Amino acid sequence: MPPPAEAGVAALVLAAGASVRLGRPKQLLPYRGGVLLDAALDTARESSVDQIVLALGGAAGEVVRVVDTSLCDVVLNTHYGEGCSSSIAAALPAVRPDIGVLVLLLADEPGVGAETVRRLLDGRGDSPIAVCRYEDGIGHPFAFARPLFAELASLHGDKGVWKLIERRAADVREVPVAGRIPLDVDTEEDYRHLLAELEGAR
Repeated sequence: MPPPAEAGVAALVLAAGASVRLGRPKQLLPYRGGVLLDAALDTARESSVDQIVLALGGAAGEVVRVVDTSLCDVVLNTHYGEGCSSSIAAALPAVRPDIGVLVLLLADEPGVGAETVRRLLDGRGDSPIAVCRYEDGIGHPFAFARPLFAELASLHGDKGVWKLIERRAADVREVPVAGRIPLDVDTEEDYRHLLAELEGAR
């Protein structure tokens, strides 16, 4: 059963990774006058959601000293080495009871803007799951209705969400979004590409 129309929307910003491939905290990479995590939090704030939950883990102490986490419910994932599914499980208990839809945002995809989140929410209808259909495939952000929260909490590893989407294919609505899948920053090369894209946009 879909949540009632008046149910709130929460954004869960996943920022707990250990940045193993990068070798330094990706959340704190300089970007647009701030750091990478700032971009994801700005997107969440500009999306006019009812709650923002921020999952931290790797470099959490440094992150909270550098990043403005105001208006966020911060959750510490002590099992962040087990993949992003562990962050979802750690964060779900902090989601308010009035929230009917959860939007997952990745801290390392600064190309996802508030307009994309709004398009996803507007286009999902009453579907239990909604994903963005870019020109080159499926990508974040994803939206999940409350009846799926228990399944989200039971996922494992970095690909758990994708496996849930595959398993629940009949419940998934693909919402068309202009452009290509935003760059996911995992390595120094990814970061260089991101900065080059930013410079090209200017």
